[in-house]
Amino acid sequence: DDLELQEGLKGINPKFGDFVTRVAGEAWGLPLIDQKTKALITIALDVVNQGLNGPGAPFGAHVSMAMKQGATVEEIEELLVFLCPYTGFNKVAASFGALNELLAKSK
Repeated sequence: DDLELQEGLKGINPKFGDFVTRVAGEAWGLPLIDQKTKALITIALDVVNQGLNGPGAPFGAHVSMAMKQGATVEEIEELLVFLCPYTGFNKVAASFGALNELLAKSK
């Protein structure tokens, strides 16, 4: 139901935006995992895949989505620290850098 995100996806490419909205919408609509947890999982996947910066990079959208679902900055930071031993220190360092940039822009 995030219209801003849907418009952003359509801005990348209208067909792509429509496709992602339909497919991801179905996945996000599954009932057993709550929305906040799903949003934190997407951030973890961004760290693993290093989808942090640049045109179309999902990290900022996923951080925003997580916060809209009730995640705090502290929870996101703890998630990043938790990911260190599993994804690597360099990936998490880059993720903290991207997070800090996002938070600075939002102030």
